[in-house]
Amino acid sequence: MKKLLNSLYILDETAWLTLDGENIVCKCEDKEKFRLPFVNIGDIYCFSYLGCSPALIGKCADTGVKISFISPSGKYLASVCGKTKGNIFLRKAQFEQLAKPDILLAQNTVAAKLSNTRFLIRRSMRDNPQLDSDGELSRCIEYLEGGMEHVYEMNDTETIMGLEGSCAKSYFNIFDKLILHQKDDFYVTARTKRPPLDPVNAVLSFLYTIMTSWYASALESVGLDSCYGFYHALRSGRSSLACDLVEEVRCIAERLTLTLINLKKINICDFEKQESGAVYLTKEGKKKVLSAWQEKKRTSIVHPYLNEKITLGILPFVQSNLLAKYFRGEIEEYPCFIMK
Repeated sequence: MKKLLNSLYILDETAWLTLDGENIVCKCEDKEKFRLPFVNIGDIYCFSYLGCSPALIGKCADTGVKISFISPSGKYLASVCGKTKGNIFLRKAQFEQLAKPDILLAQNTVAAKLSNTRFLIRRSMRDNPQLDSDGELSRCIEYLEGGMEHVYEMNDTETIMGLEGSCAKSYFNIFDKLILHQKDDFYVTARTKRPPLDPVNAVLSFLYTIMTSWYASALESVGLDSCYGFYHALRSGRSSLACDLVEEVRCIAERLTLTLINLKKINICDFEKQESGAVYLTKEGKKKVLSAWQEKKRTSIVHPYLNEKITLGILPFVQSNLLAKYFRGEIEEYPCFIMK
């Protein structure tokens, strides 16, 4: 199990990270902002175009500290990590099995995603029964449950993606009903990605980006290739396998987004709208979301497969280890994460 260390998020677009002995130093416009002991850092997320010094990059590569570069708007750009850890035979097994992946991997992934989406809606209904006064949420749940059954009747990825897209549309059609406060400023009519066109989608996209990098780090740490997946198509620069595993837990980002809005921890002042119509979090908005995300990672859950209590922050490492066991043939089926 990987020890969960601290994540360092650099949000200032003028920031430059460098190394001074055993300390990470952050400078903005040639002025030192802070320095931290290198040993206290587990990974770095850099929302800055200036980046890091070669000395720091080399140190991170040697010690297994991953640096993820993300544009100020939240678009994932690239990651730097050191020599691949783990047995070469594990990657060989991964490549061999995913050259023609078992369709059950995709079926289970989509079924888990729909199940966890249903869990989020049910929890919202439990907390606020009046949300389903017109029965729209119940009908959405029925639709998702139908999708969970029908996905196992499908034998190719394209058809499964079509079903997933239909269920996602049904879900986001009722997502606006789950927003209880600040409704004049926060509303969603559909999922918009590149770019996000409203504040809700801006937060979702930001958190999805963080989660994908989070899972990519976990996969690489156990020796798997995060770019070679079984559901998302291979694409240069995309961590397809990380995207695959994130599908199971998208509801965590969605639940956190609703919490931030409904508890008024973020407001419309935390967003900026560009002339193109794109909406992004401001620097202060990113700080608020990241602070809530770090707090969320410290919460405890009972893992449904291991039946053990873990912090949410190590969930990607647990799932990556289970996937590695599947590739090695130690378990017959990869157990997707199901929220209960």
